[in-house]
Amino acid sequence: MSTPFVLVAGAVAVVLLMAATAVAAHRTGRWAVVDVTWGSGFVVIALVAALLGDGSALRRVLLLVLPAVWGLRLAWHILRRAGGREDPRYAELKERGGSLFRSVLLPQGVVMWFVALPVQVGVGSERGVTWLGWLGVVVWAVGLAFEAIGDQQLAAFKADPAHRGTIMDRGLWAWTRHPNYFGDACLWWGIWLLAADAGWWGAATVLSPLAMTYFIRNVTGAKLLEKTMSKRQGWDEYARRTPLFFPRPPRRA
Repeated sequence: MSTPFVLVAGAVAVVLLMAATAVAAHRTGRWAVVDVTWGSGFVVIALVAALLGDGSALRRVLLLVLPAVWGLRLAWHILRRAGGREDPRYAELKERGGSLFRSVLLPQGVVMWFVALPVQVGVGSERGVTWLGWLGVVVWAVGLAFEAIGDQQLAAFKADPAHRGTIMDRGLWAWTRHPNYFGDACLWWGIWLLAADAGWWGAATVLSPLAMTYFIRNVTGAKLLEKTMSKRQGWDEYARRTPLFFPRPPRRA
């Protein structure tokens, strides 16, 4: 089917997802359920696009598998980490009288659909996958490794009571203060490369990975988290020797 139809179907899927999330948030009393929807929502969009797209079968499979692996891993990680508790960000928003729809569901739904544009557009090309598309798969794999390994290292660090209140500065966290967010950005740049390999209309979705990178680095991700991290022992020295986002070899203290 045509790309406009795929985009409309993706938007409808997002609306239904957010409606289901609103019901779950009402029943559980926790707005943090939207964070699980964030990862799993991309899986649904990719599935809709892969089923309705009429382009290269290999590209459609890749544009389904890559977001699905990332989204399912992220949703499971967030669900397991939450432990039934409300996220402090949403608790604060509730105290300020914020609206679940206007403050959380609507903006996240719009951003989700927009970030997934490379997936929704790329499935409409009959062009075969070339070296550029496979380069995108490699970039995606690097991003997944940074995100998954970074999360695993942080979880192991937090599990030790001796580390309570201290800074995680080992493994990938010695290369960048936010390996999971850097990995997230790489993932979506890799997916964009796969879409760009489909033709100029795929390349035109470059604003999607740019927006994702901007938000996770400067708005909802790294910068926001550092407001809490900066209160921990050893933060100033860690911040001086470790870059905020883009990794580089660790420097001595």
